[in-house]
Amino acid sequence: MVKITSVRPNVDLIEVEDKKIYLVGTAHVSLESVELAEEVIREVKPEAVAVELCASRFTSIRDADRWKNTDIVSVIRSGRSYVLLAQLLLSAFQKKIGKDLKVQPGAEMIKAIEVAEETGAKILLADRDIKVTLRRVWGSLTMKSLMKMSVTALEGIFQPKTITKEEVERLKSSDALEAVLKEFADTFPEVREALITERDRYLAAKMKEGSYSTVVAIIGAGHTPGIRQYIGESYDLAPLEVVPPKGQTRKILGVALPTAVLITIGYGLFYSSDAGAALAWSWIVIVALFTAIGALLARAHPVTMLCAVIASPVTTLNPFLRCGWIAALVEATLRKPRVSDMETVTDDILSIRGWYSNRVRRILLVMILVNLLGLLGSVVGASVVATYLTIG
Repeated sequence: MVKITSVRPNVDLIEVEDKKIYLVGTAHVSLESVELAEEVIREVKPEAVAVELCASRFTSIRDADRWKNTDIVSVIRSGRSYVLLAQLLLSAFQKKIGKDLKVQPGAEMIKAIEVAEETGAKILLADRDIKVTLRRVWGSLTMKSLMKMSVTALEGIFQPKTITKEEVERLKSSDALEAVLKEFADTFPEVREALITERDRYLAAKMKEGSYSTVVAIIGAGHTPGIRQYIGESYDLAPLEVVPPKGQTRKILGVALPTAVLITIGYGLFYSSDAGAALAWSWIVIVALFTAIGALLARAHPVTMLCAVIASPVTTLNPFLRCGWIAALVEATLRKPRVSDMETVTDDILSIRGWYSNRVRRILLVMILVNLLGLLGSVVGASVVATYLTIG
């Protein structure tokens, strides 16, 4: 049996399983949310305070110099470059809003942690690991959704919008939030499942853990409708912590394209060595040319560009390799990030110029553009090679 009572604006008292959970809906860049979090914790004096953080974000939010210790080479080698990129973009976006509103992003979480420690309350990290969430989001994307999201992101860069204090406060109301979430769900239903719905269930289950009779939960207002919906249900969290395998469509495309190119070139060689050689050279030149354009657009080091061009014909035929990763590693070796680059890595990242003014961001840009143009080149190259079958 679950009983939910509205205590005050953006604060609900949820009575479930012999627990009293005060659900505080906040905006991560609102000074009023900072004050609300502190007030509720001091008034209720709970045994535990749950915050919308995982262990890695808890460490990051308390370490202002976390970017200084990032080893970009290790990040690329371990395949976490896109996770880092997503974190940087999110951090930069929140930082921009925080600058507009003159409040540090996540300040209400920091205040909640400080007050919990001061009052002796246990701190509960209620959110799922950010890496798992991002990988589940990425794994759920269809090619159509991926392209649509890329266009949306580019629009945000080229047409930045200033967020007002009134808009932030309005979004803390349930009606406004439900409208925003419905629009988001209609546009990216796969992303909504992994990014919001799963985390609503995860947060609801986590804040009920332990033998604490009274809990204050400081949660982003976007999750409060879902938490109210799922708080009375029991969930096995293990499936929500598993990184799903790549979708079958991507696997098939990753193998089908290079296989088709190799078969076509082999077919040409079977009938004529000259024709086969011409097809192979056409493929190599087209892929190398597109890759070079990607490196050039990223303003990569000349040696980086050369390595990318040489590697591209091989990496585009191997579904387990990406030319952008190789190019990024070479760029990181030739232009090692400085301490100042790590300190300012999230500054000005939402502008085109900003990507070129910082070595860490440029390394990521090299990876993105070389991978993107290399993929485009492989598609064009495959199309050219395939025409041999129609005219041969």
